[in-house]
Amino acid sequence: MSQPDQTTRSSAGDTQVPALTGRSLWADARRRLMRDRGAMICLAVILLYALVAVGVAVYEQIAEGRDDWPTFKEMADYSTGRRNRPPTLEPLMFWRKDRTDTNWQDVLGTDWAGKSVLIKTIFGAKVSMSVGLISNLIGIPLGIILGAIAGYYGGRLDDLIVWLYSTLLSVPGIVLLIALKFAFKGVRFLGLDLTGIHGLYLALGVIGWTQTCRLIRAEVMKIRELEYCVAARATGRGSFPILMRHIVPNVLHIGIINFSLGFIGAVKSEVMLSYFGLGVGVGTASWGVMINSARMDLFAGRWWELTAAVSAMFVLVLALNIFGDRLRDALDPRLRNV
Repeated sequence: MSQPDQTTRSSAGDTQVPALTGRSLWADARRRLMRDRGAMICLAVILLYALVAVGVAVYEQIAEGRDDWPTFKEMADYSTGRRNRPPTLEPLMFWRKDRTDTNWQDVLGTDWAGKSVLIKTIFGAKVSMSVGLISNLIGIPLGIILGAIAGYYGGRLDDLIVWLYSTLLSVPGIVLLIALKFAFKGVRFLGLDLTGIHGLYLALGVIGWTQTCRLIRAEVMKIRELEYCVAARATGRGSFPILMRHIVPNVLHIGIINFSLGFIGAVKSEVMLSYFGLGVGVGTASWGVMINSARMDLFAGRWWELTAAVSAMFVLVLALNIFGDRLRDALDPRLRNV
């Protein structure tokens, strides 16, 4: 197939004038995001958290097969001098010769078991990032598929899907999550124990598709009546090819935006459920588990573990919020010329 001619002939003579070439929605969104310094800073923060999570996962895999690399459970040190140490900057003062015997892991202090709060915070990033990623990989595609089917075909199928997500949306999300986690206790699915973190992935995915489905359905109902869809039906193309070729690609930006926003909800839900003892398993590093275990320490004046977990979650959620807003603005076709 030949390339389209990129020049036009002027009315005054044979002078070739370059024709204006347009940008696609995705190219325009990428250009606008690249020019937004705030969005790029937030993206860098999110990528840093992702790299930390990947590094923790790699470390855990290596530590399982080596005796000289301690696993997270083996990092406890119940000796009197290690427990409940407050934060200190001495490990960073390498120029001082009178430093005490401390290392970089003690910068944020230690907990009641002698574990480094900094290490616990770093390991907790893996749980939060994996929960946000996997639960949205379950919920967002499900919402796009069901929303597209309901919006395009209508009828009783639409009524069934609308009834399903309306029912789920009528129940408070945290209550539904707690109910699902209790229902998953002792259940195994495809060889996975749903009592722990795998059940958390599934529970968040099960309730995370509803908002995406509602938005996709409304957009598909509008797009299916546009001229190019009517022309495709007039040429005899089937419903499924029209849906997959002409409609779904035009609503994917909604799924991408909801992915970034759903990531925030998944991270916060994991922290809340772990705080209630319904999230990850016992002995797993998690910000919610840190907050739960540190709540009684506040009465004794030991604030550093709670502060570290809340601060790590705050920075991630703030970066995701800002980047999600900028991504939504970049992918909004109404703002392309702004």
